[in-house]
Amino acid sequence: MEGFLPSPWWQIWWILALPCLIYGLFKLKKIMNENREVLPLLGVAGGFIFVLSALKLPSVTGSCSHPTGTALSAITFGPWITAVLGCIVLLFQSLFLAHGGLTTLGANMFSMAIVGPFVGYYVYKGLDKLNVNFFICVFIAAFLCDLVTYCVTALELALAFPATSGGLLPSFAAFLGVFALTQVPLAIIEGLVFVVIFKYIVILKPELLVKLNVLTEEKWKTAKEAWKNEVSF
Repeated sequence: MEGFLPSPWWQIWWILALPCLIYGLFKLKKIMNENREVLPLLGVAGGFIFVLSALKLPSVTGSCSHPTGTALSAITFGPWITAVLGCIVLLFQSLFLAHGGLTTLGANMFSMAIVGPFVGYYVYKGLDKLNVNFFICVFIAAFLCDLVTYCVTALELALAFPATSGGLLPSFAAFLGVFALTQVPLAIIEGLVFVVIFKYIVILKPELLVKLNVLTEEKWKTAKEAWKNEVSF
């Protein structure tokens, strides 16, 4: 919420988030100039971030829990462009939905639109190189996009509000424990939701995934066949 993080923490998270946002804008401009065919999927990816991240559950920390919706963008367009989409969504929510705030926007961007998508993206790429089933890769990436976001949020809160006895670590453990009650189930659900979403992309628009280097042509045919035979998972 607005004004929740004290100085100098809200300024620090803004400083850390801004370079990622600026480089993300460069990457976004490049893909918009070079590959306009993927723009509808880009819009859908942004829409998922907006809708899913708006489904908030109250948290006793004064913050809130919610899905992040960043996995579609992170897997298809990469973490830099996801930083831009996440920033746009978070800015809109803070200005018009009283969800977050301008002073906390840097911290929210850093956790939900930067670190979470980075972890999800690189874990997806690593598992893909190991030839893990495509839908299992998507599930794990989406699960981590969500859960890592809240691990970083817990760290941000612990740094701003260390425990009077023990300092950072007890506070970090306490915030993690509070978020885990709601966020672990939400992360599992979000993973399953994105498996279904990617199933339909594989069936309806597989050429987009090939063009964005998410899948090779051989792998999307394997994934499509596996889903049809109900042997994926």
